[in-house]
Formats: sequence, structure tokens, C-alpha cells
Amino acid sequence: MTCTSQGVAVSSTGRLFACYPGGIDMNNTVSATNGKYNVAELFPNNTEVPYPSVDWNSPPTGAINRTTYPVTASNYANHFIGVQSVVVDANDTLWILDTGRAIDPDTGILALGTYGGAKLVSVDLTTNTVTRTILFPANVSYPDSYLNDVRFDLSTNLTDVGCQGAAYLTDSSTEGRNGLAIVDLETGSSWRHLNGDTRTHPTQGFVPFVWGQPLYYTPSPGQPQEFIPFGSDGIALSKDGETLFWTTLGGRTLYSVPTAQLRSQSSGSELAASASVVNRGDSGVTDGMETDSNGFIYKGNVEQEEILLYNPVNFTTTPFVRDPRINWVDTSKWPGHVCERAFGFGWLTRPSLH
Repeated sequence: MTCTSQGVAVSSTGRLFACYPGGIDMNNTVSATNGKYNVAELFPNNTEVPYPSVDWNSPPTGAINRTTYPVTASNYANHFIGVQSVVVDANDTLWILDTGRAIDPDTGILALGTYGGAKLVSVDLTTNTVTRTILFPANVSYPDSYLNDVRFDLSTNLTDVGCQGAAYLTDSSTEGRNGLAIVDLETGSSWRHLNGDTRTHPTQGFVPFVWGQPLYYTPSPGQPQEFIPFGSDGIALSKDGETLFWTTLGGRTLYSVPTAQLRSQSSGSELAASASVVNRGDSGVTDGMETDSNGFIYKGNVEQEEILLYNPVNFTTTPFVRDPRINWVDTSKWPGHVCERAFGFGWLTRPSLH
């Protein structure tokens, strides 16, 4: 039995970290004491250890709370529940995004989250200790939210947030309200924009073709297949921090919005954010993106087994590398560190290939 790695992060010294979301694969995380964990540091000798500690990866009663009916995901603020993304910022701090949701192994159903489970955790890579935990309130991470990926702008001169900068997140939920979440890194406060906007939602009737085969979604064991329902997913921040890009996994369009509109919380800020969204055209099915030091954006192309290069100056997309061994690129970390995500998920179904 194998676990599914989703995210990868690389420090300035070459340290490598990966996460294994319990909300994607029920084989993944339960407790580090059982040999399963949310976050690990990877080593050259093909070994890995729970990170930043066994304790953080060992919720006392597991990732599922069986004292509620129906069962919910556990709400431990000091333990990982369902980590979806790991990112090293410009200051060489490791940030860990916990969706607060996990699959119930008894039913195969993704349990709803509860306050305390969804969080953004920072780790000092010098001391390997957690330095901060930012909890998302219920009006930012709903019980049926699935916070997917995060990017950071650590600028000290942003006038609408504190001097520690801002974080931007996508909510790719298949059940709830897709949108973008924003965090003031100084105060820890958070809010949402483009909540329910059609451009953060999947395209109705969307079917990607992977390895020449149509790909459908199965919500849980025994249920009928559906069209791919994932909303805002891949995310990238422009080099100057002024523009945020995102894609929906249930579609092929790249969008962008000025980050100033996302950081604003004025009475008209939602209208302004919606009106300022730019459709950047068809860009293939992209699950993960990253911006390089020249401002180019590297985008995985799920259907074409390749990585694309997007130029935000002239809106063009060109192939960067294509190879049949590139299987569902999700997380890419500049320079050149790429995480491939294999099939075999309980929630993604594809026909057998002979």
C-alpha cells in the first residue's frame, strides 16, 4: 500500500519536504506512530521522517472525530489533520497549509472540517520548531472548504495589511463555495474574495483527457461518477507581487486579479475584485504553478504530460518540457524541483489501460 504525495517544498539549503494529504488518499495520514504522517522531511538515502515532529503528525484520537454524528474531521490546533501544501517562503520559513479535513477510512467519505483543524503553520528551519499557527475562522474555511495551495508576499510596504505581508490561498472544494482566501500575516486575520464567482468554480460538464482517456470524479465509494468538480486550485504570484494567477482543476482557463483588490476589505471590495479579474486564455489543465525570478510562470499540463511556460507580458503559453514520465504535475518549486502526482486516488477514476 502506497501513499500519495501532493506537495513538495525546497529550502535555500536544499532541504526537501513533502506532504501526504489525508483528504486525498485514505491510505495517507492517521498518525506518525502508525507509520503514516502529514508532513515529512526527505533525505537522499530514500528515507523520510515526520516533520517538524512526531507529535505534530499524531493527533491524539486520529484525524477523524467519532464523537460527532455524522463523524467530522478532528479540530486539533496543534496537530496536523489533512495537510495539502508545503511552501518555503523568501525568508526560508516553511509554511504548512492544513485543510483540516481527512477521509474517514470506514466510509471513504471526506469528513467535514471543524474550527481548529484548518490552519496555516510556520516552522523555523533553523530550530525545526513551530513558530506560529494561524487558525481560519468558519467564515473563511467553511466545514466543506478545501484550502488547496498558498503563496506569500512578504513585502513590508503593503498599506492594506501589516508589515509582515500577505498570503493568498485557493479553495478548491468539490462541495462548497470556491474562492480565494487572504491572510494578513501580521495580525493573523483572514477573509475571502471572489466567493462563488464563476471564475473560481469548475466549468460545468468539464472532462479532462489524461493518457488519451476521459477522467471522471467519484465522490465516494459506490456513488455515480461526475464531471470534474474542482474549483480554484493552482496559484501563482507575479514577481512584483501585484498580480495573483489561478486556475481551476475543473477547467482549462488561466485567470488573474490585482492583489490590491484582494487585500482590500472596503464595502465595495468584492465588486472591485470581481470586476478586475482578467481571463488570460486557455492554458490546459493545470494543477500547480510557480513563478521564476524572471517573472515567467511554470504550469503543469495534466493532459499533455508536460510543463508549460507562461509569459504574463504577452499572454502566451509555450512548452517547456514534455515527457511521458511527467505524470500529473502538481507542485513545482523553482528552480526545477517538481512533484508528480500519480493516479490511484479514491476520488479520481480512469479506465484501465491495456
